[in-house]
Amino acid sequence: MIQAHTLLCGMLIGTTAASGSALAGDAVPAPLGKTVTTRFGTLQFTQPFADGYPTRATVEKLYGELDFQRATQVYLWSLPLVGFAQWQHEHRSVFGARNGDVVSYRSFDDKMGLITANATTPYLIAFADLGEDGPLVIEVPAQGLTGGVLDYWQRPVDVPSGGLIGKFLLLGPDQADAKDPSLKTIHATTNNVFIGFRALGTNEAEINAALGALMIYPYAERGAPTAARIISPAGRTWSGTQPRGLEYWQRLQDAIDSEPVAERDRLFMGMLKSIGIEKGKPFDPTPGQKKVLEEAALAGEAMAKANTFDKRIAEPFWPGSHWKLAMHLEPSQRAENYDQLDERAAWFYEAVTASEDMTGRHPGVGSTYLGAYQDSHGEWLDGGKFYRLRVPANAPAKNFWSVTAYDVNTRCFIDTTWKIADRSSRQDLAKNTDGSVDLYIGPKPPSDTAKHKNWIPTVPGKAWFTYLRLYGPLQGYYDKSWVLPDFEAVPAWE
Repeated sequence: MIQAHTLLCGMLIGTTAASGSALAGDAVPAPLGKTVTTRFGTLQFTQPFADGYPTRATVEKLYGELDFQRATQVYLWSLPLVGFAQWQHEHRSVFGARNGDVVSYRSFDDKMGLITANATTPYLIAFADLGEDGPLVIEVPAQGLTGGVLDYWQRPVDVPSGGLIGKFLLLGPDQADAKDPSLKTIHATTNNVFIGFRALGTNEAEINAALGALMIYPYAERGAPTAARIISPAGRTWSGTQPRGLEYWQRLQDAIDSEPVAERDRLFMGMLKSIGIEKGKPFDPTPGQKKVLEEAALAGEAMAKANTFDKRIAEPFWPGSHWKLAMHLEPSQRAENYDQLDERAAWFYEAVTASEDMTGRHPGVGSTYLGAYQDSHGEWLDGGKFYRLRVPANAPAKNFWSVTAYDVNTRCFIDTTWKIADRSSRQDLAKNTDGSVDLYIGPKPPSDTAKHKNWIPTVPGKAWFTYLRLYGPLQGYYDKSWVLPDFEAVPAWE
């Protein structure tokens, strides 16, 4: 035993026990000096690096960098959670919405706080905290609405085949199933849930009829249920964009306080604890922690911008193109051997909600999203410049296509007096003789008034990006025989 131990020690220091000579290929590298240069500054040690301790000043520097790195990674990890927490916060504080109340987003102004919304589809959105009122009953009419339930991490809650139509009992973590034969049971892994619908009606009467039949109420009130309370956001300013600075971390603290800790997130919770955020304890960072959190929120968002707008996780959709899949994400947020951290952060920085219908994997149904952030020369899209986008004829969409422009700062509609965010095949657009459509994007309308119906306004000094949506993508999308060119920068039109 002693001989074996001696041999092992000799191997660890690069010598044999018998001869003390270096083992072939295992020579100990020469120790570094007492000063080491890193990307975050110079580190000093009491002896050459391998043999010495870090000086007191270096210990402080290392802990400061450790906290900063942890905070930036936690920022990216928490983007979907904070995205929903912020939206729910606005529902409660701005609209006065209670658990299960439905906010009806219909107009351009209604949606001004909604990240990467479709400009024309009515959205009907409710949040609920199952930990407050217990299990929830959702009654959805057979016609007029399509929707689903997401947990607080923006992952779909499994719904029985046929979709969210009929009567459902929505349970939170560890809540007992009532075994009510009149209800289909669905389970959420978080206390807070998102319940979202799109209205399918083509006029106000159809939409209102569907809304009148929608019911969301606590199971405890099943003896006297009432229709869902509908709230209009009209006339109120709100923001679903993740807040900046310390407010971001306050929103995160509120969210983790209300939710159970998933096994996959325990290490991130350890990172949070080291920077002053701990489940069940007040958000009261020290001055030093505040400085780290404020800097990390800024750096984390900068990383999110790079990860979102210049996605290294996605190749160009067409060779040589600057169009990429915007949602490069599994709705479950899981890949074969890992959870999708970068993919998740990229999508949920620029958007909210994810579902199987949004993946574009099923020809003729659902939708797909292609994002463009650069023009044909690889230059970022600029609100002070003028662009043309030629949409070829016969776009591979069973239902319709649309191109929508968004503000990089808010990821919401570009705020202009014209209140125009998109152009789509559902509109009366001017067409070229070959059936293609030229869209014009810039800070003022084209001089040719016939082209005004094809124009999307931008704002000088504000960067923007765009989505191409194909509703019911068809074969030309999947085999890439239909190709959408890049945005072309053009001289300013008079």
